[in-house]
Amino acid sequence: MSVLNTKVLVLNRSYFPVHITSVRRAFSLLYQGLAKVVDQQYRTFDYESWSALSASLHDDTIGLTGQVIRVPRVILLVAYDRVPKRHVRFSRFNVFARDKNTCQYCGGKFARSELNLDHVIPRSRNGLSTWENVVCSCFSCNRIKGGRLPEEAGMHLIHKPFRPEWTPFMLETFSFKRYQEWLPYLNPVDAAYWNTELLER
Repeated sequence: MSVLNTKVLVLNRSYFPVHITSVRRAFSLLYQGLAKVVDQQYRTFDYESWSALSASLHDDTIGLTGQVIRVPRVILLVAYDRVPKRHVRFSRFNVFARDKNTCQYCGGKFARSELNLDHVIPRSRNGLSTWENVVCSCFSCNRIKGGRLPEEAGMHLIHKPFRPEWTPFMLETFSFKRYQEWLPYLNPVDAAYWNTELLER
């Protein structure tokens, strides 16, 4: 992958994480004066002062005409003070994140491709697709449980499902690379959105 397509954490004016963007977009915002780079000592730099820094000691660089410039990993939007709405999308990814990719029946931890969603009260019994009725399940446990209640199948939930109260921020915490420079701004319970919100019904 090109360095220009790797990720940069975007902060609002209050240093609150609001987005993740590409290096390409981050440089565009920086060059237009809409953002500043934040380094690991919390100093801020505009495009000119950032490009004037020595890049010789850093591997994370890109080449421009006549110079090499360090890749920023955190940028601060200079005129943006809004924060994301406090709503966690009911999505497949967020259910997996809430349950930590762990089958809620056998306790096994799996890759997301080896998990599915299970309705604790089956849909065939009017179980709803809600935070409080959907859990992570491995394929084997899902087959064993089938259209029964857990107790009817001789199974027990490890954790009762609940609606999480994460900061609703597109944080690629669970599946993508995080950078050391991001850590001071990230709360350990932040979670990412996935693309599609599941329908509650």
